[in-house]
Amino acid sequence: MKMAHVTIMTNHLDESVAFYEEFVGLQIERDMRGDPAHQIVFLSNAAGETCVELVKNEEAPYTGSGLVIGFEVEDAAAYREKLRNRGICAGEMVSPNPHARFFCVKDPNGVEIQFVQEGL
Repeated sequence: MKMAHVTIMTNHLDESVAFYEEFVGLQIERDMRGDPAHQIVFLSNAAGETCVELVKNEEAPYTGSGLVIGFEVEDAAAYREKLRNRGICAGEMVSPNPHARFFCVKDPNGVEIQFVQEGL
């Protein structure tokens, strides 16, 4: 079974779309912001393998903790530095084993986003 998408309820829809485009490298696949009753944006990578659905929901936006979404990068240290130079608060580099390292940032909704490099 293949995961279709991850949905994030947000009251920061435009900021979230910009974050996932600019810092995660996803592209808008479907944009339904023109419908005031159902403002939804699907973003995916070029191959369509990764999909994030952002749903404007001012009454029940994501406010919790315990959710981490990981995205692969080629060089975690270089990507961390790039984000820090862009004003993003990037966490410390973590190496849970000799074959992987990662760091985390928060998206506009407070979702923890992990940028991980594997196969060291």
